[in-house]
Amino acid sequence: MLNIVLFEPEIPGNTGNIMRTCVATNTPLHLIKPLGFSLEEKYIKRSGVNYIKYCNYTLYENIQEFFKKNKGTYYFLTRYGHKPHSTFDYSNKEENIYFIFGKESTGIPPKILKPFINNCMRIPMTDKVRALNLSNSVAIMIYEALRQQDYQDLLREEPHKSRNFIEEAE
Repeated sequence: MLNIVLFEPEIPGNTGNIMRTCVATNTPLHLIKPLGFSLEEKYIKRSGVNYIKYCNYTLYENIQEFFKKNKGTYYFLTRYGHKPHSTFDYSNKEENIYFIFGKESTGIPPKILKPFINNCMRIPMTDKVRALNLSNSVAIMIYEALRQQDYQDLLREEPHKSRNFIEEAE
């Protein structure tokens, strides 16, 4: 099972958008405190629209509690990673895989990353940008993993309009 983990997220708009992505991809979300915002719907609803109620998320007091309760393979997205995110194999649908993202301002502390150095990765980009937006990085990562798993049970056609919507449009 694929999972998204946010270590001490700070910006409610990013987390709301990530919640929407998690709903769209049937991906559990793990939030590690402290949060830089309230989880009350009015603070994150703008980015998550009305999908937030469908988000499967768990809140943890700290990273130690998260590690204690969740076993599997941990991957850390960090600008200090030396391998592209697309070089890892996420194709095993039976494996518990956790993609861990750091807080927007400072990322994940080196003391947490160090024991997992071989599972630290970065999304390639130019030297003109320090990092991509957190919600964009989550979307890139989860869709790479889903691609490797042939998109599991996700819909491949738009379910709300006719299959021939474009052909029938005037």
